[in-house]
Amino acid sequence: MEITSAEFVKSIMGTDPIMLDGKRQISFIGRSNVGKSSVINSLVNRNNLVREGSMPGRTKQIDFFLINKEFYFIDLPGYGYAQLSESQRTKLKKMVLWYLFENIVPTNKIILIIDAEVGPKDSDLELLDMCNRYELNLLIVANKMDKIKNSEMVNKMKKLKDIFQDTKIILYSAKTKKGREELLHEILD
Repeated sequence: MEITSAEFVKSIMGTDPIMLDGKRQISFIGRSNVGKSSVINSLVNRNNLVREGSMPGRTKQIDFFLINKEFYFIDLPGYGYAQLSESQRTKLKKMVLWYLFENIVPTNKIILIIDAEVGPKDSDLELLDMCNRYELNLLIVANKMDKIKNSEMVNKMKKLKDIFQDTKIILYSAKTKKGREELLHEILD
């Protein structure tokens, strides 16, 4: 299956009727500046469906994108060093945790995007632990693989596999679209 249509539907900050319409929800989460928007744009073969910002922390709401008129890609706010006040960061974190772990309609799949070059941070590992505790369907996307030298690739992958153990990892480059077919297969099947 290929993505043939993608459109922004709405942004929410709390419970909304869109969450109850019966469509599957595929959520994209990760630290600020790991390329969540770029990954979504590369999956739908568009450069501007999800607005990308030069400054980390552009997404401040839960954005719904209707894919093939069948299911949603959910772009969640990034966590980490977004240039926001402490109270704003706390508010965003609460909203994300509510959506992922307290929502009355659980997300069907969570795509945790990490920067392959930097590796996972404590906040990524905390999210991994929570997803495992709640037994959520989690997939790791190691984005920005195009920035890693071939000589470092094996070592980077071994470290990721040691950290994420039984969780599936897809090596990805939003820039070159390496890993796109594998990720689409995981999402669409």
